[in-house]
Amino acid sequence: MIKWIKEWVPVILLAIVLSMTIRTYIGEAVVVPSGSMLPTIHINDRLAVDKMTGPNDLQRGDIVVFYPPLPDKKDERFIKRLIGIGGDTIEIKDGALYRNGKKVDEPYIKEPMKYDFGPVTVPKGKFFFLGDNRNESYDSHLWPDPFVDASAIEGKARFRFYPFTDMQPM
Repeated sequence: MIKWIKEWVPVILLAIVLSMTIRTYIGEAVVVPSGSMLPTIHINDRLAVDKMTGPNDLQRGDIVVFYPPLPDKKDERFIKRLIGIGGDTIEIKDGALYRNGKKVDEPYIKEPMKYDFGPVTVPKGKFFFLGDNRNESYDSHLWPDPFVDASAIEGKARFRFYPFTDMQPM
């Protein structure tokens, strides 16, 4: 019994430490809990999230995992599309998104927006997110503080690995 403990305990501890390190700093799998990103991402899809992509590496249009600026949801992670970065002016009118005064082509959204919003200017070091299912998504356009701080960014969704029939890069 003691021989078994001496052989296996270090191996098990190393596996635990490696697993925690990878999950914390490199990447992890997330399950999509809602339909806010339909039709791009479906409920219960599994995504691989790259945690090495920092806030400064994100681009408009990326699908990002983050903690929202909502006190009652501070421990929940959201998955939305990055719409605006620091300095961008965002406006939604007549069913369309405008960034810095120019209409944005968004072939990925489920349907045109049925609401108006803004204009708002995204502060430096902050981000503005919307779900692709715009009329059903609880996102920046509905929050009291619509901007997500860079420190709340968890990572960029890189790959859908489940369901297997829909495996693809994001």
